[in-house]
Amino acid sequence: MIKFEHSIFALPFAMIGMMWGARATLHTAWPGGRIFFWILVAMVSCRSAAMAYNRIADRDIDAQNPRTKMRAIPAGILKLRQVNLFFFGSIALFFLAAWMLNPLAFALSPLALGTTLVYSITKRFTPLCHFVLGLSLGIAPAAAWIGTTGSLVPAIGAITLAVLFWTGGFDIIYALQDEEFDREHGLRSLPQTLGKRRALMVSRISHVLAVGFLALGGVMTHAGPFWWVGVVFAASLLTYEQSLVKPDDLSRVNMAFFTLNGFMSLGMFVFALLDQLVR
Repeated sequence: MIKFEHSIFALPFAMIGMMWGARATLHTAWPGGRIFFWILVAMVSCRSAAMAYNRIADRDIDAQNPRTKMRAIPAGILKLRQVNLFFFGSIALFFLAAWMLNPLAFALSPLALGTTLVYSITKRFTPLCHFVLGLSLGIAPAAAWIGTTGSLVPAIGAITLAVLFWTGGFDIIYALQDEEFDREHGLRSLPQTLGKRRALMVSRISHVLAVGFLALGGVMTHAGPFWWVGVVFAASLLTYEQSLVKPDDLSRVNMAFFTLNGFMSLGMFVFALLDQLVR
């Protein structure tokens, strides 16, 4: 039910927030093993809780959708009671990790958790649900900065917005597959509201904004040359991703959604790490 790729989108950006926070306060990109461990635990447990809640909240919808009817609950692989236990266990682990980091991280942990959970119900009343998902992933670098420093500064906000628009853009692409199903079952999405062609245009604008905010984050944090190579890499990859999907051809949506975005997040982490190592 919980797959590695569910964390691969946000986790590298959380590591970037951690490195930048450590650099700003400790003058080194490595915050120490303890902070790294608890940030990792917080990220994985929060994302696992969000995915479990999504499966719980959508179990009846998933059972009706040919694309999702083989998910764990509707397929009978897991019982609802088992998923609920996993959900509450993940929440407990997340709060423990936040408490182990610092007082501000623990104080804001309910807000962070609520942001990641609310996405699952927004598709019932707003076509902007893609950007709520984007926010739930976008807070990862800011949360990791807080976990590292115990404070929050505007500079990390640019990366939060970059991840928000990047995620919103690729989630719109993924939602193209369910346009007809969403319309028939009263669910909201931009493809359902605007149609495939206009929704794709919003996705492309979102990805342009994502690259712009990655660049702004580099300026605000005085990033070095490797970060800028990463921004060019991200722009190139997102351009290619958009070229794979057309309103009348969704055959390569999975490659555009999973493969390229996985490379995008990991690639930005690698370039950010290189940027820190050469300082």
